[in-house]
Amino acid sequence: MTQPDWSQDWLNWLAAERRYPENTLLAYQRDLDDFQAFASLQNSPLMPPDRHLFRHYLTILQGRNLATTTIARRVSSLRSYYQFCLRHKGADFGDMSWMKAPRIRRALPKALSSAQTDDLLKALVHLKAADWQKQRDYAVLLLLYGAGLRLSEALSLTRDYLPLDGWLRITGKGGKIREVPLLPVIIKAVHEYDALCPIDTGADGPLFISNRGQALGPRAVQRLVEKLRLAAGLPVHTTPHALRHAFATSLLAGGGDLRAIQQLLGHASLSTTQLYTHIDAAKLKDIHAQTHPRATKKPS
Repeated sequence: MTQPDWSQDWLNWLAAERRYPENTLLAYQRDLDDFQAFASLQNSPLMPPDRHLFRHYLTILQGRNLATTTIARRVSSLRSYYQFCLRHKGADFGDMSWMKAPRIRRALPKALSSAQTDDLLKALVHLKAADWQKQRDYAVLLLLYGAGLRLSEALSLTRDYLPLDGWLRITGKGGKIREVPLLPVIIKAVHEYDALCPIDTGADGPLFISNRGQALGPRAVQRLVEKLRLAAGLPVHTTPHALRHAFATSLLAGGGDLRAIQQLLGHASLSTTQLYTHIDAAKLKDIHAQTHPRATKKPS
């Protein structure tokens, strides 16, 4: 009996309905082609999905020394194809809960200690730059460490956010909006930078600008942190993103609620319903103010 091949219909559906980019579609196609070739060598049909064939395929992939993340994507591609056939082509092959990828061991993020972060910020004083540039850099780094912003989020701020108050409304990954409480030290640092900045970019212009009046880019901040790292003798994992990790670990070390911290970071996860539980705004701000080390420190 001739096996149906709905792979092109599946790819068209992913492009039209899921709006997957071309490189993702090509990866999914390669994944399905690889599994089809394996099934052919085993003289096994592709329909219905076979548990023993799938497990044998996983063993082969692991034998190729592929990264766990690559194997997980292969499984995701296969599940997507079979679910498409089940829902859109009238295929009937029952439960597929057994089609699971190996568990991915996520590396723990490397954060800086409070002392290391202070050393990093103090190293700013000795850099050769105009006062407004030093204040700009200080304000950006405080937004990463004191508010847990991603670098892209901090640099996307525009002047219409001013004047800052106790909260910052941030649009993060996936267009998700979150409210982030700001420590007084951060508000003061940003306002002092604004007062010193010699270039006016307009009401909706970028808040943080380069020497040429353009929006400050992430590479400039990465180079800055690298200079500060070398000057302060800090470890190689000292990056802008390490400051965001330091924000989270500082709050955790201070006894902050894990769910509140994950909400502050805007993290998505498989347990989204647990991470994004309703938290009273006053309680969230209180956790932040009481547990973050710079909540009680004055700007240098």
